[in-house]
Amino acid sequence: MKKTAPAPRTPEETVTGPAAAGQQADGRTRQGVARLLLERGPVTAVAIAEALGLSPTAVRRHLDALVADGEAYTRDAPRLGSRGRGRPAKLFLLTEAGRSRFGHAYDDLAIAALRFLAESGGEQAVRAFAERRVATLVDRHRDAVTAPGDPALRAKALAVALSSEGYAASTRSVGSGEQLCQHHCPVAHVAAEFPQLCEVETAAFAELLGTHVQRLATIARGDAACTTHVPSAEGTGTEARHVPDGGKSL
Repeated sequence: MKKTAPAPRTPEETVTGPAAAGQQADGRTRQGVARLLLERGPVTAVAIAEALGLSPTAVRRHLDALVADGEAYTRDAPRLGSRGRGRPAKLFLLTEAGRSRFGHAYDDLAIAALRFLAESGGEQAVRAFAERRVATLVDRHRDAVTAPGDPALRAKALAVALSSEGYAASTRSVGSGEQLCQHHCPVAHVAAEFPQLCEVETAAFAELLGTHVQRLATIARGDAACTTHVPSAEGTGTEARHVPDGGKSL
């Protein structure tokens, strides 16, 4: 009986067994490292290692690979207290290429559509589109966000709502209130050309939270995260007002 020669294997099929499993595990770990950079960046290798339960050496290997691939970059951590000897710790952040792991789909199409809208209907047409888009998002979460009476609690509820929409949001307390941080923006590339998207979003936050807010930084401007300051209840009046999106980028 004539034997049939086996079909040639594809490159993906060439590595099998333990080696293939190791590559898959390596890929999952690298994705986990990238996810932490997205959600917590700028962050040190030691902090990532602690969060993932890995050795700093293992984490640095993945960070070095992300940097080599143009998906991450480093900057020096600020020194705290008196200056000491030795190099400052390195903080790692994702580049725009790194953020694309988590979705920048259809950016070119969206930008082309908004350019056409701006040319045919003017700036007001773009703003109307932005308001319609944000209103759709806000209406899905209005009850959950507006239920707590305190602005700080509302900010935390808003962070949960934004995370469910893909913004990887969190809050942290500062002396004068809360800072709402969006570590990912699915429309950052579009907002870089059309800041109306950020301006309308900030106004919607003010309305939802029942207080004035101030946008301090945005991914669209090149910052590590979109940061919005929400003042504490003691520092707000009874009437909500909006501070325009003109805060200083950190």
